[in-house]
Amino acid sequence: MKRYRVKPGSRVDLSEHNAADKGAFEGGKTKGQEATLDLNQHLEELQEMLYAEHKHKVLVVLQGMDTSGKDGVVRHVFEGVNPQGVRVASFKVPTAVELDHDYLWRIHQHVPGKGEVVIFNRSHYEDLLVVRVHELVPPRVWKKRFAQINAWERMLVEEGTTILKFFLHISLEEQKARMQERLDTPHKRWKFRLGDLEERKLWPAYVEAYEDVLSKTSTRWAPWYIVPSDREWYRNLTVASILVETLKGLKMAYPEPEDDLSNVIID
Repeated sequence: MKRYRVKPGSRVDLSEHNAADKGAFEGGKTKGQEATLDLNQHLEELQEMLYAEHKHKVLVVLQGMDTSGKDGVVRHVFEGVNPQGVRVASFKVPTAVELDHDYLWRIHQHVPGKGEVVIFNRSHYEDLLVVRVHELVPPRVWKKRFAQINAWERMLVEEGTTILKFFLHISLEEQKARMQERLDTPHKRWKFRLGDLEERKLWPAYVEAYEDVLSKTSTRWAPWYIVPSDREWYRNLTVASILVETLKGLKMAYPEPEDDLSNVIID
């Protein structure tokens, strides 16, 4: 899965990345879903160990265009994982209080503690994307944020946080199909907003903004992965594979009991 990792310092051109790619897996949808279920079990075990050891912190960042599948990743990849050690933080339009502070203030309150996995469903990167595309702040403001975010993430890593950032890459054609499905399916229609169509018109501007984000903020300490997401099963498999591989790399272990249990007898 390292093929999807953005090399620090490289320039990303999303037109060179196939959103329908499935080249890192030999097999089709059924085998892919079975492999994801197997990874779910490994992830459940690793997350329990993470929680018990109470040493590492894990931050998962999910970004992508509308309908790219951020909610789907949370639902499928983390299926069966103990919610006691996992939190999802979603960031909507900033409140008046949040706007009175720096843009990272509301984000920092949700970073993981020891033994915890936190998933950002959208994130601090909205302040390099939405504010740029909609011209909410001038370029001289958002251009400084690349370096600020890199420094902030580096501080988190130096304090014991493992950061994984996933850009869920879909094509314009796939977005159209998913929007149409939402519109046509009664129990999915609640997800559809007319504003989504206006955002869709801004696709080229968002592509340009994402290319800058991926190019300038994929670092050795907090890498970006460009995840092909036109195939939902392959998207889930890719994210799960990278998560499991990363958690295994932490070389975690269950802690020893606080008490001497060698002579304990339960009547």
